[in-house]
Amino acid sequence: MTSTTTPEPTTPEAAATPAPPAPRGLVPLPTGAGLGLVLLGGVGTIASAFMSWTWTAKFPGDLTVYGYPAGLQILAIVAGALALLLGAARLGLLRLPNAERIANPSAVFYAAASAFALCWFAAIAIAVDLGGLANLDPGAYIAAASSALALIGALAVPAGSGGIRPYLSATDPGRISVPDNPWVRRLVITLGTALALVAFTYGIGIDSDDSETFIGFVLLVAFGALTLNRSGLLARYTAISSRHTGFAVALAFLAAVVFPFTQNDDHNANLGVNILTFGTVALGLNIVVGLTGLLDLGYVAFLGVGSYTAALVSGSEYSRFTGTEFPFWAAALTGMAVTLVFGVLIGAPTLRLRGDYLAIVTLGFGEIFRIAVNNMDGSSGPNITNGPNGISRIPDLEIFGFNLGDSHDVAGHTLGRFANYFFLMLIVTAIVVLVFTRAADSRIGRSWIAVREDETAATAMGINGFRVKLVAFALGASLAGLAGTVGAHVSYSVNPAPYQFAGAAPPNSAFLLAAVVLGGMGTVSGPLLGASLLYLIPEKLGFLQNYELFAFGIALVLLMRFRPEGVIANRRRQLEFHEIDQLDVPERGLSDSTLGVTKAGA
Repeated sequence: MTSTTTPEPTTPEAAATPAPPAPRGLVPLPTGAGLGLVLLGGVGTIASAFMSWTWTAKFPGDLTVYGYPAGLQILAIVAGALALLLGAARLGLLRLPNAERIANPSAVFYAAASAFALCWFAAIAIAVDLGGLANLDPGAYIAAASSALALIGALAVPAGSGGIRPYLSATDPGRISVPDNPWVRRLVITLGTALALVAFTYGIGIDSDDSETFIGFVLLVAFGALTLNRSGLLARYTAISSRHTGFAVALAFLAAVVFPFTQNDDHNANLGVNILTFGTVALGLNIVVGLTGLLDLGYVAFLGVGSYTAALVSGSEYSRFTGTEFPFWAAALTGMAVTLVFGVLIGAPTLRLRGDYLAIVTLGFGEIFRIAVNNMDGSSGPNITNGPNGISRIPDLEIFGFNLGDSHDVAGHTLGRFANYFFLMLIVTAIVVLVFTRAADSRIGRSWIAVREDETAATAMGINGFRVKLVAFALGASLAGLAGTVGAHVSYSVNPAPYQFAGAAPPNSAFLLAAVVLGGMGTVSGPLLGASLLYLIPEKLGFLQNYELFAFGIALVLLMRFRPEGVIANRRRQLEFHEIDQLDVPERGLSDSTLGVTKAGA
């Protein structure tokens, strides 16, 4: 049987009404032409990386060789490929699942913007460092022109009315399907972990004198993360990881174990040790600030207590107890016990205070500790800490006959002293993460969150607010002390200088608090990410040596203005700081667990 469709009657008024115009982007070009410019720009950006960008090797990275990309040129290839892939997916040239949703106008814009920001920064840096545009070779001009074409083309893709705002704001690509096969999901997690390891290894391997390449790396990572976020891939990866939490955590730990084997310079392993130490202490502070809601401005003092305790019982000739040398497990337990006692002694009389009053008291405790250890030199006070000279020549640890100060050959790769301590600190970090997650998901953890949200209401429901806060204060202090026991042996010495409220470099109380706020309060990965950023960026950007605190202040102002909930935020804090239609959540139908929110952050 043949079915026929009767056309609807057309009125003269409807026939006279013109069809609505086709949607246009911010740049008045047809959509196809705009996407063509994106493809052309991506190809041009990649091709320019195989050309010379400057005639002299004085610019870091040696961008003078044809056919051999280096430094910023390698980053340009990645940025150009990202714009090319999303442009091709949007145009329909790539037959990928959910290609139309993934390559939405906002994602295409940020992909093109990554190439534009990177290439134009490189061109400007070459001109400024070498003294004029005459130092640019054809490759740099082609890179700048091609990336500009890609950005113009991305702005021609219709994204909605309102100028540039629809391209910058979060879009809703809809539900992006994920295969139900668990092995496929595990493969996705593996690929994501491998990508993160490659990015971190490349970033930490950039020489400290090559600040231009590191700035380009930061630009690429920032715009790349925005691209993945706008495309919805980041949310889907988080959802997959939450369904296989154990597998994801195991892979992350395995990637950290592999890291020292990717480095030929033991200095990079030293950076890894310091980042882990900084991140572990920040996790302890996250219990106090992120889960319990107590503003502690003197937390670095607990790190100092653990460090000094380990130094005193290490067998150093400058120790007050010369000749006393505890094994590591005993020194670690002693450091934790002493910091636990200090946490209880400081918290017991002060935790009945709230808000600014508690912050002032903890700030005072931090300063008292620094001044006290500075004066315990046998002259201004009792001879315990050796005063401003500190305790030096702390011997290396020896665990089960394995001296961490010696180099060892493992699988044909030589692991230096800092690589050995990196593995030890990695175990300590894993222990702290386990303690944090188990405590946060327990009854006491839910009590911490209740006190944080409304202490009066929590008390009315039968929660002993003072006891709950004291437990958080003591537990956070003991975790900082544990990290301090390792840090004392890594640095060979301890002295009062680093244990202050604010300084030019971490760890200090201001940087620890900023790491928690920047990364995301109440989460596990947030403080670790914040600690990595705050330690690695000043280390690599040597020209900021005299302006670190100034740049640090500007970064905090921008963060509080545009993302007050932190880089890795939980669902509750997003709801506190933003309206529901302003959230960067591509799938509003997802549950909190799908968005990577643990009970600790609920």
